[in-house]
Parts: sequence; C-alpha cells; structure tokens
Amino acid sequence: QVQLMESGGGLVQPGGSLRLSCAASGRIRSVNGMGWYRQVPGKQRELVATITSGGSTNYADSVKGRFTISRDNAKNTIYLQMNRLKPEDTAVYYCNTEGILRFGRSFDSWGQGTQVTVSS
Repeated sequence: QVQLMESGGGLVQPGGSLRLSCAASGRIRSVNGMGWYRQVPGKQRELVATITSGGSTNYADSVKGRFTISRDNAKNTIYLQMNRLKPEDTAVYYCNTEGILRFGRSFDSWGQGTQVTVSS
C-alpha cells in the first residue's frame, strides 16, 4: 500500500558528507512520524533520527551535531544530511514512516535500505 524510495547512499571518506532522501508514495491519507534507522551486520537496527509531522526532531547521541533530519510534508519526503562522517557511521540506512491510509487503516512501512560506507 505504501512504497518508500530511498536514495543517496554511497562511499565517502571520513569527514565527508552525504545526503539521504526517502519519498513515501501510495494510498496515503496522512503521514505522521518519519525517520531513519541504521543497521550493521550482527547488530540490532538502531535509531538515527526521527521527525514528526510538526517538525519536532529526535537524534541518537552519536549523531547529534553532525546529522540533520528534515521533511517536506507536501512531498511526503524526508532527508538526512550527514556531515563529518566517521567510519562507525558505516551501515545500511533504512527509512521508516507511519501514518494513515486513504481507507482509514494505519501503516508502518520500511524502505529497502541504502548502504553508507565511510572509508579512506
């Protein structure tokens, strides 16, 4: 019912920057919370940053001051600007969104993931 299209991952040197995007589409009436999570092999998926429909944000301590999440409500799209990247930021980054479908049911969807690799 809901598709999430992620883009922007890749390989970057330590100290560099990347910008991730995630666009939600489908039979959506409204989108509430949206966010980014990341996962490395052998570890649990962890929260990176979230943003509400009103613009309130929440960040993991490890990315505060380096990453910025933003949102375009008209496009049901979120962005993650990642600056001063570190090797420990290497992971698959997943977009998550939750809201209400056109026929009234709630949804909670995940993207397919985009690889971010920070290495010299």
